[in-house]
Amino acid sequence: MALASCMSAPQDVSSRAATPVQTSLPAMKTFGGSRPTSPDRSNRDMARDFLELAFQLESGRELKQFSRFEGPIAIQVTGNPPPTLMPDLNRLVNRLRNEAGLDIARRKPSGPNQSVITIEVVSRADIRRFLPKAACFVVPNVSSLREYRSARHTAQTNWSTLTRRTQIAIFLPGDAAPQEVRDCLHEELAQALGPLNDLYRLPDSVFNDDNVHTVLTGFDMLILRAYYSPELQSGMTRAQVAERIPGILARLNPRGNAVASRNTPKTPRSWIRAIQTALGPDTNPSQRRRAAADALRIAQNQGWTDHRLGFSHFALARLSQVAQPDVAFQNFVAAELAYRRAPGTRLHQAYSASQLAAYAISQGEGNDALILLNPHIATAEKFENAALLSTLLMLRAEALAQIGRSAEANLVRMDSLAWARYGFGTQWAVRARLREISALSPANQTQ
Repeated sequence: MALASCMSAPQDVSSRAATPVQTSLPAMKTFGGSRPTSPDRSNRDMARDFLELAFQLESGRELKQFSRFEGPIAIQVTGNPPPTLMPDLNRLVNRLRNEAGLDIARRKPSGPNQSVITIEVVSRADIRRFLPKAACFVVPNVSSLREYRSARHTAQTNWSTLTRRTQIAIFLPGDAAPQEVRDCLHEELAQALGPLNDLYRLPDSVFNDDNVHTVLTGFDMLILRAYYSPELQSGMTRAQVAERIPGILARLNPRGNAVASRNTPKTPRSWIRAIQTALGPDTNPSQRRRAAADALRIAQNQGWTDHRLGFSHFALARLSQVAQPDVAFQNFVAAELAYRRAPGTRLHQAYSASQLAAYAISQGEGNDALILLNPHIATAEKFENAALLSTLLMLRAEALAQIGRSAEANLVRMDSLAWARYGFGTQWAVRARLREISALSPANQTQ
């Protein structure tokens, strides 16, 4: 799960004989049609989620008014887009039109009052000059990085003063892996259109800084459809939206009227700060492990039984793998158990299964690894995560080779490389991941 997330501009405003290295890689695989899962939660819970997403920034600061685009929305792309961006953008725009009911299209703005989202493709270095921790970001009332350079730290780019959205800029890294560009596109376009907040308590949404979900989910599309319902308009207060949102959700999501409320507790700022420290780039490894341990203690003290407990175990496990491998293994097991007990965590389980399968392979237990991996390959494909899918397939190929099914292993490995080209991008990154997974097997550790 990424250490650098996509974000809105922070102005309170928003990886036997050794596996042979392939001399050439197969053609890149990409995803076809999306298969989003409808949210399985009560409308009462969704109304609460909607209000907290729409009337808060990620910092926790309250927003006084509701803001959105009014009328048709045009999307234009500038800069140097990589070859995969336009197909991914076209697919996303079609989803927004069909699933969220938005009047949105790729077209040139028709006039000065046209609602427009500009996607400028720049370098990662350009982005990090402004936001060192960000992979991408979104800003109101500008249309280029040059404009943002002049307007940053002014009221013009302050999300909290925005009443109606007319001009939004999204800055994407053109030199990143295709999946990273697509993930940024989904998250930033969702924020440009709708909520500016992220909630860790949401297990099935891109509006969550844990970065488990990387493409817009059925929950996200329902939130956006409600965001642009005719009962709402820019400038409304929280009380006005709160009065209307139950009826909107009853109309858009009638099945949610019969689902019992889970009443998931809020996430305290102390846990959020601990997780941000643990997964951020600005602290040394021991400080990050301490912060992850703090997050786990807070989760346990809160009595959580949902995905946040699993994520706390998972974060501590990932950060302990080198210094404390026993602690890491125990926490990967605990994360897997927590995820199994919590609803809406199929993708979370795929991540923990990949780690436990790696341990099984390192112990020469190829059959055990296959049992762990096989249920989750379809999950990674369903949720369009090529980086995870290719990793699961590489692990499966190594496990197959370990139990003597070499011909099948070679086929699975080639498939993994095709997905890895989308998930990891460059040939050296793909080959590095392949070598890393090959090195797990005891037969290869002396190579």
